[in-house]
Amino acid sequence: MTFKTDIEIAREANKKPIQEIGAKLGIPSEHLLPFGHDKAKVSQEFVADARGRKRGKLILVTAINPTPAGEGKTTTTVGLGDGLNAIGKRAAICIREASLGPNFGMKGGAAGGGYSQVVPMEDMNLHFTGDFHAITSAHNLLSAMIDNHIYWGNELEIDERRITWRRVMDMNDRALRDMVISLGGVSNGFARQTGFDITVASEVMAILCLAADLEDLQRRLGDIVVAYKRDKTAIYCRDIGAEGAMTVLLKDAMQPNLVQTLENNPAFVHGGPFANIAHGCNSVVATQTALGLADYVVTEAGFGADLGAEKFFNIKCRKAGLKPAVAVIVATVRAMKMNGGVAKADLGSENVSAVRKGCPNLGRHIENVKSFGVPVVVAINHFHSDTDAEVQAVKDYVASLGSEAILCRHWAEGSKGISELATRVAELADGDWSQFAPLYGDDMPLFEKIETIARRIYRADEVLADAKIRNQLKEWEAAGYGALPICMAKTQYSFSTDPNLRGAPDNHSVPVREVRLSAGAGFIVVICGEIMTMPGLPRKPAAQSIRFNEEGLIEGLF
Repeated sequence: MTFKTDIEIAREANKKPIQEIGAKLGIPSEHLLPFGHDKAKVSQEFVADARGRKRGKLILVTAINPTPAGEGKTTTTVGLGDGLNAIGKRAAICIREASLGPNFGMKGGAAGGGYSQVVPMEDMNLHFTGDFHAITSAHNLLSAMIDNHIYWGNELEIDERRITWRRVMDMNDRALRDMVISLGGVSNGFARQTGFDITVASEVMAILCLAADLEDLQRRLGDIVVAYKRDKTAIYCRDIGAEGAMTVLLKDAMQPNLVQTLENNPAFVHGGPFANIAHGCNSVVATQTALGLADYVVTEAGFGADLGAEKFFNIKCRKAGLKPAVAVIVATVRAMKMNGGVAKADLGSENVSAVRKGCPNLGRHIENVKSFGVPVVVAINHFHSDTDAEVQAVKDYVASLGSEAILCRHWAEGSKGISELATRVAELADGDWSQFAPLYGDDMPLFEKIETIARRIYRADEVLADAKIRNQLKEWEAAGYGALPICMAKTQYSFSTDPNLRGAPDNHSVPVREVRLSAGAGFIVVICGEIMTMPGLPRKPAAQSIRFNEEGLIEGLF
C-alpha cells in the first residue's frame, strides 16, 4: 500500500483565515497579531483576561518510551483534539514548537502526522514566528554581557573558572559541545573553556514556558545564576544587568501562537523545551489561555511518560497550579513488538507473542501515571500492518491492569478514527475522578527527591552520585533552593540510563553525572548517564532530503 506523506497531506489542507479560528474560541480579531493568513500571536492583554476565566478540563497525552517503530504522540494529541470537537465538545490543543535540531536530524518535526496534523506544517517545522530565535538571542545576549563584564575589569569579581552560563543555538552540532573562547589576544578578552547547548535546553526556554507574564518573566530571568565568585557566592543575571533587555527581546515570544488543525480546530503552539534535558511541556501561558477559552484542552508532554509526564506532573502542574483530569498513554503494536525483541525490519509480520512480551513497558507507564492519581486510558495508534490478534493482545494486557485500551485510526481517518477515544476521555474528564498529587513534597531533601523519581518511576535500586554532587545539593538547600522540584535529564529510550535496555527493567542503577541549578526556571537539573545537552546529527541527517522540488515546494519534511 502507498500513502501520502505528511507534507503532501498538509499541503492539501483547506485552511481558514486565522481570524475564523480565533473566533471559535472567542478571541476578537483585534487581539490576534497575524503572521500571514494562517497563524497569529494572541495579545498579552487577551491572555491576561483569559487566565481569570472558568477553567476547562486538562487532558494530558503521553506515551511509552520512543522506539524506531514510531508511537505518534503528537499525532494522537492533534487527533484527540479534533475528535473531541467532532463529537460536539469545545476543545483546543496545546503543543510545543519544533526545534530545528531534530527536524534536520533524526526525529523530524512536531506537527503531528497523516490526517491529524497542525498546519501550516512547513512554517511550524522551520522558523514559525521566530520564538526560538528570540530565545537564542536573549540567552546569548546574557553570555556576551558576562564576558564583556569580565573584559572591562570584572567589578563583580566573577571567578572565570566558575561561569556556569553557556551559549546556545537551535541546531544539532556536536562540535560546539566543548570549546575555548576569546582566543586571539588581549582585545578578544580572557580565554576560557565553555560550550554550547541546544536552544531547547536553555534555561531561558524553560523560563518562558513557566512564566505567567512579562513581569514574572523578567523576575525569573533576573534570578538566573550565571557564575560564582571565588568564595562561591552566586552571581545572578540581575547583577550583570541583562534581564531588562532580555525581556524586551522576548516580548513577542511570550505571546502564544494560534494555528489550526487540518479540520480547522484551534491549536496553540508555544514553547519547546526538550523532555530528556528540560521539562518537556508547552508554555503555561498557552495552556492557561486555552483552559480559559475551551471546555477541554488536550496537551502533550515530551517523549515517554517516565520523562515528559513525570515532569508535567511534578514541575509544570506543581508550579502553575494545574490539575489534569485524564491522561492518555499512546502505544503502538509495532513498538510493543520491538520492546519484545523484534527487529525493525521484521515488524510487519504478525507476532502476538512478541507483543505480549513487549507490553510490560506500557504496563510500567500505566502504573506510573496512575500513581499521580490521574485516570488513564491507552490509545493504540493504528498502523496498517497491525493484525486483530495483535491489537487484542494489547487490549487484554491493559485490561488486566484495570485500564482500558482503545484502537485509534486518526492518522488515516482524522477525527472519525478517534471518536471512541474522544468519547471515553470526555466521560472520564466529566466524571471528576482525578485525585492528582505530585510524587513528592516541596520539603523533601533534594537528593531524596532524585531517589524518589529513580525508584518509583524508573524502578531503580539506587542512585549513584559522588560526594561532590551530594555536597552541591546540600549547598543549594542551605542557600534556599531546597524546595525546588527535580528535572531529570536522561535518555528517552529506556526507563534506565542505558538507551539499549528496552522493556521494563528493574534492579538497575541511575548514575548522576552532574547537577545544575536553574534558579530562574525554578528546578534542579540532574544529568544522568551519557545524555547530551547538545545533540549531534545522525550518520544520514534528514537535512540531506529537504529541498525545493521543481514546482518550488518544500520536500523532505516529516
